[in-house]
Amino acid sequence: MQVFIFDWLAYGENIDKFRVNGELPRLGAKHFNPQVAVDTYTEHLDAWVEMEKQGFDGLAINEHHATPYGLGNSPNLIAAAIARLTQRMKILIYANLLPIHEPLRLAEELAMLDCLSNGRLINGVGRGAPREYKIFNVPLDESRSRFEEAYEVMRKAWTEDRFDFAGKHFNYNDVSIWPRPVQKPYPPLWVPLTGSKETIEWAARNDAAITPGVFPGQMRQDTLRYFQKCSAEHGHKVTPQKISIMVDCYVADSKAQAIEEYGPYLMYLFNTLLIYDQVFQKDVAKTKYYSSTAFEHLREGTKGTLAQDDSIFNEWTMESVRAAAEHMPIGTADEVVERIIAECNEAGADNVLLVCNRGPMPKEMFLNQIRRIGSEVLPRLQAHKVTAVPFAEEALSAA
Repeated sequence: MQVFIFDWLAYGENIDKFRVNGELPRLGAKHFNPQVAVDTYTEHLDAWVEMEKQGFDGLAINEHHATPYGLGNSPNLIAAAIARLTQRMKILIYANLLPIHEPLRLAEELAMLDCLSNGRLINGVGRGAPREYKIFNVPLDESRSRFEEAYEVMRKAWTEDRFDFAGKHFNYNDVSIWPRPVQKPYPPLWVPLTGSKETIEWAARNDAAITPGVFPGQMRQDTLRYFQKCSAEHGHKVTPQKISIMVDCYVADSKAQAIEEYGPYLMYLFNTLLIYDQVFQKDVAKTKYYSSTAFEHLREGTKGTLAQDDSIFNEWTMESVRAAAEHMPIGTADEVVERIIAECNEAGADNVLLVCNRGPMPKEMFLNQIRRIGSEVLPRLQAHKVTAVPFAEEALSAA
């Protein structure tokens, strides 16, 4: 199994100190401390170098804007830095948000990154959260068409000697990019899914690897079934190498200690970082970000992870953490390994993205997790091989 650490690069200072009467204001220049940002980038770069020393298969980073939730505004810049500090680890950009960018520039940057890293890049692409569209003033109802056009431009730029493109949003004439990717025909394509039917169909059509939702349950199961159905229509088979899952984990000497240490950071994630300047689903539902048929492949009563359900934004307490930890890989190394392997087996995922740093976790605490996971958990995960995608196999048998 391939094991990555997913790092959101949260601003390294707790922003709750800016609350007024319990509410966070819109953050501006007066709230931003450049030295905190300098230290945040330095500490995370040091941690990623340690990840390579510990033997992790890769690092995953992503893109967000105008939020302390993550300082990876340009994941490609971050990837360039880590490419020169490491020699072996894969670099998963999960993901560049295609609809808000100029795709030819992205194609060039990713080709550069594949060269800088000597073919270690994994190209994650996504539509992004609705808040990103608000920031860049891109209409939500153009999200799908911009996404599909942008990727087609990138694919052509990487695979054709010279290309033309005439679309609704982008137009190019007689273009031949330099440099070009090391990996042929282009870096592996990964797509994070929150369950929308059209994205599943697009991933199947383009033979992409997917991360089917954040949590186990009906949405993930139905997504995998539908992914196999769509993949078969294009002559593809869903294998464990095409599936990844993301899990929060934390290793300590006991479950109680793990909850006590990691709990405040999970609470900060849900109570502060995730809800800051968030566009909630009641507002998204008024737009055309999701089509009228986006969730018709899901069983009745099933809700998309963040697509139809805002309950994840309910206030968390330490009691919430204790209840959640009963089902999460938070505790001793043995418990963490057992639960991660069980979830990977159920999902049929031979790739796992571990999250062990939420919010302004002190550098030594983060490094301690990397080292403990690296020595006590990582070897057992890497030795495990997932051989089937049960819900995809089920869909294949029923076809």
